[in-house]
Amino acid sequence: MNDSFISHLIELRSRLLRSFLALLLVFLCLFPWAADLYALLAHPLLAKLPKGGQMIATDVTTPFFVPLKVALMVAFLVALPYILYQAWRFVSPGLYEHEKRLVLPLIAASSALFYCGMAFAYFAVFPVVFGFITASAPEGVAVMTDIDKYLSFVLTMFVAFGATFQVPVAVVVLVRMKVVTPAKLREIRPYVIVGAFVAGAIFTPPDVVSQFMLAVPLWLLYEAGIVVAGWVTGPTEPSTGSS
Repeated sequence: MNDSFISHLIELRSRLLRSFLALLLVFLCLFPWAADLYALLAHPLLAKLPKGGQMIATDVTTPFFVPLKVALMVAFLVALPYILYQAWRFVSPGLYEHEKRLVLPLIAASSALFYCGMAFAYFAVFPVVFGFITASAPEGVAVMTDIDKYLSFVLTMFVAFGATFQVPVAVVVLVRMKVVTPAKLREIRPYVIVGAFVAGAIFTPPDVVSQFMLAVPLWLLYEAGIVVAGWVTGPTEPSTGSS
């Protein structure tokens, strides 16, 4: 038993090391373009600033470290499929065949949906949010956001929308684990809709449009999760009573 535990630790160390090396390799490849990556990330806000508007750095080291953080974030996203594959290889020996057939598609779907959530935030939500923020500035106030605070804001939005787009995966997993049924999920739909709008109010700026842009996809993805869960589980077999 002790040998088995040690072998699992060695396997875990190997998987973690491979994941770290993959992340490091991608980061080193992206490092020369760190400033360009930040410029791309900052474009939605810069496009909405008044003519001559710019962003600022209030700390001495910020101009160097913020693009570095962006490069690391992009490197993680690029390496994520490989990192998840290493996690899959570590846990797969302990799974049944039917679990293996389910887990791998769920990992792929979860990664793709997270990317979709980030893309939706970048291309659809950011222009609306930053347009609202810059238009709301009082007369005589120049909007000059610190680049570190901007990075923190967009990371929060990316995580919020990336997590929101995981709803179908969460619904399918809960149904497959028999925690809930599709019928029960449809029954609690009104509470989910209310929760979606509460989440929109918490994670987005205080304008109605951006709140709707988080709440509505969350609701629609919940509905999509119910549909997919019904396909995965199949129709419920009718109970056969004794004659």
